[in-house]
Amino acid sequence: MTMAPPAMQSPGALNGGGATPHVLFIPSAGIGHLTPVFRVIAGFSSQGIDVSVVTVLPTVSAAEAAYFDGLFTDYPRVRRVDMHLLPLDAAEFAATEDPFFLRWEALRRSVHQLGPIVAGAAPPVTAIITDITLTSCVVPIARELRVPCHVLFPTAATMLALNAHYPIYLDQLGAGPVGDVDVPGVFRVPRSSLPPALLDVNKLFTKQFVDNGREIARADGVLVNTFDYVEPAPLAALRGGKIVPGYPPVYTIGPLKPHAAATRAGDKAGTGDGVLDEWLGRQPARSVVYVAFGNRSAARLDQIREIGAGLEASGYPFLWVLKTTKVDREDAAEPADVLGGAFLERVRGRGLVTKGWVEQEALLKHPAVGMFLSHGGWNSALEASSAGVPVLVWPQLGDHRVNAMAAARAGIGAWAEDWGWDGEERLVTGEEIAEKVKEVMADEKLRASVAVAREEAARAVAEGGTSYRNMHEFIAKLKGA
Repeated sequence: MTMAPPAMQSPGALNGGGATPHVLFIPSAGIGHLTPVFRVIAGFSSQGIDVSVVTVLPTVSAAEAAYFDGLFTDYPRVRRVDMHLLPLDAAEFAATEDPFFLRWEALRRSVHQLGPIVAGAAPPVTAIITDITLTSCVVPIARELRVPCHVLFPTAATMLALNAHYPIYLDQLGAGPVGDVDVPGVFRVPRSSLPPALLDVNKLFTKQFVDNGREIARADGVLVNTFDYVEPAPLAALRGGKIVPGYPPVYTIGPLKPHAAATRAGDKAGTGDGVLDEWLGRQPARSVVYVAFGNRSAARLDQIREIGAGLEASGYPFLWVLKTTKVDREDAAEPADVLGGAFLERVRGRGLVTKGWVEQEALLKHPAVGMFLSHGGWNSALEASSAGVPVLVWPQLGDHRVNAMAAARAGIGAWAEDWGWDGEERLVTGEEIAEKVKEVMADEKLRASVAVAREEAARAVAEGGTSYRNMHEFIAKLKGA
């Protein structure tokens, strides 16, 4: 069920008056970026904070539009402010430019429309929370309007530390080639683990990353979906000014709980699905290998077939959420067309391949799940650690190798360091995949470490925990307490 809001609605119409804080969220694009935003919105709504959220039209995909609709349906007091994306001349950019980076650039060039909206709101917007990808454009608007502006960083604090230091690194580098990056107080990020776009200072993403890294230092605070136990070094470095003196307060608020819309969607096609629940119920405890590479990542066809061969050869039951297209686009290919009917017949009963939505957090908590083969998105890593499920990280693109390093250091996952990622020709064989899966499934030391992380994650969000205190401190700040 969806709402039909007007094409543009003033945030002022969202308030009932009085001194209730009115927070305007300005999210970016992509399910991985929207998920933490929506979870924070849900938490704020339950704390009596008046919330409005900018919805940029058109959305990237029908899935993203449905995600927004679910939020507004489940939280009717949260209203939308539609903002229409201004056209972007693709001729300005290389034909090989990542379409996701182009989307972010279009968003960045459109956010100036928010100035009149925020300035004309009655009662006034008392705070803005924006996504990291829009920081360099939104923070100046907020400062001009004298509205506090906070940044929601959707991935690991380790990546936040790199974002803070990278502009400084480039300033010191001069005209030389990008190499390994030593992040003060954190660790060295090898050149091979940097997001590939950062290796070229002229790339669109690099310019965005650097601009945002410089401007975030002028924000009023940074919210990060992580918890102190898993990333102590980068958090200490950021909070202690080792990377950027006078860096804004960093609030760890994770692991964030799923909002109702996501849970409802999962009930329809995820662990609430009778067929899936029945299949999981037939599997031994901690025996199932769960495989999913997020909404942004998709392997090429020959690699997908090697993954299938590896899962089959591992001997373990597996649940595979198959994706064959990138950038959150709708995926119409049938599993039989991609993997072949013979493969599906051979693994019938032991392997389950789906193209449908799976509510991942609920799935990971199922006692049958014993391992997660993941692309390395931070949302996925946190959900796995919260469920006590070890992750085998196969980084695909972007921040995934940095996240993999963070996960391995935290003892919540293993990293397939020599496996290729997006743009590399390396084909990982089914034999390699099978051996690595068996190795991680048999790693009792890793399993024990993840069990500790699970306890620490629960402690962090429980009353009195670090994330609980940080969230309530931040809310008190919004309320002027």
